[in-house]
Amino acid sequence: MAARPIWRGHLRLALVSCPVALYTVHRARGDLHFHLINPKTGNRVRMITLDAETDEELSRSDLVRGYEFEKNRYVVLEPEDFERARIESSSVLTVDKFVDAGNIPPIYFDTSYYLAPDGKAGQDVYAVLREAIAESDKAALSRVVILQRERTVAILPFGAGMVVHTLHEKQDISDPKNLFEPVADEKPDQDMVKLALQLVERQTAPFEPSDLEDRYEARLRQVIDAKLAGQRIEPAEQEAPRGDNVIDLMAALKQSLGRGAEGARKAGPHPAARRSRKAAATQHRTTRKKVSGKRA
Repeated sequence: MAARPIWRGHLRLALVSCPVALYTVHRARGDLHFHLINPKTGNRVRMITLDAETDEELSRSDLVRGYEFEKNRYVVLEPEDFERARIESSSVLTVDKFVDAGNIPPIYFDTSYYLAPDGKAGQDVYAVLREAIAESDKAALSRVVILQRERTVAILPFGAGMVVHTLHEKQDISDPKNLFEPVADEKPDQDMVKLALQLVERQTAPFEPSDLEDRYEARLRQVIDAKLAGQRIEPAEQEAPRGDNVIDLMAALKQSLGRGAEGARKAGPHPAARRSRKAAATQHRTTRKKVSGKRA
């Protein structure tokens, strides 16, 4: 099935524009999904929508949006009301300015969307804008209305195309001052920093998407498979973190550097680890089939 855009409009820089569309970056995958179960009956719990005053059960398709202007008093908004509220950024991504891409703190990045050409018209303009942004090493700041909210976005090159990152507003970001205050005046020993840098260099490797695999989900699938088969998996033993800081940091750094083989191993994920999730998912499906066959 072809991907459906969540937004369609135009990308504009000064007097230059081209038709574009936004597509969600994330896709549905075989994640583990859990249901709420009544432990007394083993039945799934069904969530229902009730009128807050009459307790009448309602269908979600019959509901409308309302704004509470006074306590328990609402003004109902129809689809045409939202249409009347449209502003320029509802249909046009106008580049307001360019900033150094590295100057946007990572905590401001929210959701990502692919920004793709919408049709054949304007593909040449799209390519020119993509290359200009890529060669400038800048991020283009713009605004777009998504889900009844105008969001500031950063537009960056991504392979043969571009990607849009919605950005949090300043008031959405909590102040970490109190969290970092204990180490604000800490002056690290430069000899130790040099040793730490050697550790960084030793464990530096190219980024791979497999670095992001969810190992907890793979382990949880194994627990589910074991439970379906009437078996039990004991929790993996983990080294308890120290409650104090009584440690010779210099000695620990030197010892870490001495572990050449281990450092090389940690520089990148083991090929078997990259396959752990797929193997766990396959095992999970196989076990379920076997258990279902026994029950039948």
